[in-house]
Amino acid sequence: MNRLLIYHALMYGICGYALFRGRADARMVAAIFLVGNFATSGLRTQFGGGYSSLEAGVLAVDVLAFLAFTYVALISDRFWPMWVSGLQLTTSLGHVLKVIDPHLLPLAYAAALRFWSYPILVILGAGVWRSQQRARREGTPRPA
Repeated sequence: MNRLLIYHALMYGICGYALFRGRADARMVAAIFLVGNFATSGLRTQFGGGYSSLEAGVLAVDVLAFLAFTYVALISDRFWPMWVSGLQLTTSLGHVLKVIDPHLLPLAYAAALRFWSYPILVILGAGVWRSQQRARREGTPRPA
């Protein structure tokens, strides 16, 4: 199975789960993730590979996503959004690697930018699942 199909299945599955079953913080993280994913796809300079030079559009999307995730972490009463924000910071710092070493292999640059999206999705899914478990245990309706 193609890795892109796996990524999209994971992304749509977990973000959909968060949008329909999650609290407000999870819905915001899912929306930010989806918008960032589509914006990154649209702003990449080369679609067939690329990453041979600094991707300025992707850098802008990553920094804006970091700021948005940080906002969610600051207004949330849960800890998991802080992890999402921290991992997005790590992704954003991948661009610094390319600035420091312009000869950085495109594959290493791409991996530095793409890798952390998987743990972010897993943390989002786990946060929604734990929130649902907590609501069932306490007998409360889904929190807003």
